[in-house]
Amino acid sequence: MDSEYWARYYEVTVDRPSWDTVRLAIGLFAADDVAASRPRFAVDLGCGAGRDARELLRAGWRVLAVDREPGAIEVLEAATPPELRPALVTRVADLATVDVPVCDFVNASLSLPFLAEDLFWPTWERALASLRVGGRVAAMLFGDHDGSSADRSMTCPPPQRIRESLSSFEIEHWIDREEDTQTALGEPHHFHLVELVARRAR
Repeated sequence: MDSEYWARYYEVTVDRPSWDTVRLAIGLFAADDVAASRPRFAVDLGCGAGRDARELLRAGWRVLAVDREPGAIEVLEAATPPELRPALVTRVADLATVDVPVCDFVNASLSLPFLAEDLFWPTWERALASLRVGGRVAAMLFGDHDGSSADRSMTCPPPQRIRESLSSFEIEHWIDREEDTQTALGEPHHFHLVELVARRAR
């Protein structure tokens, strides 16, 4: 998928609400510490047009938003209200090589599946390792029945393998579902989605 494809994707999705996984995670953090002593820090891996990053900013978080496409960062920055911009840091970088700093929350909504398997698992493990104890990951991944599973440039693991990778986490939200529908750009697709929120326990 080239930059032109992603530019159309950002145009379609920029005004859409954040994903449910992100709103759920924000709520879980709020329940953890009503009187937090410092602003929470999130890393949004594959931020796209920024629907999740802006939701975190509105909730008072500091956010590092990362995407390999410069166009994504441009759209995110343009769509972020001026009063929220001081809490936003952006970075154009490949998810497979970017340094993920120590943080409270890692979000990866429909981004990591676009890494080949030899890059996916090291990136996933590096993201999980960046979390403080008590921190959370929210992710939307493709399962092994997804229509993209035959594409060697993508990774669609069995849901059980994803669960096994979270052995040091408490899984707080897990949905494994399949449906025939359309992509954001109207292309027919069989989706096998694994949606999760998990808290690092140790």
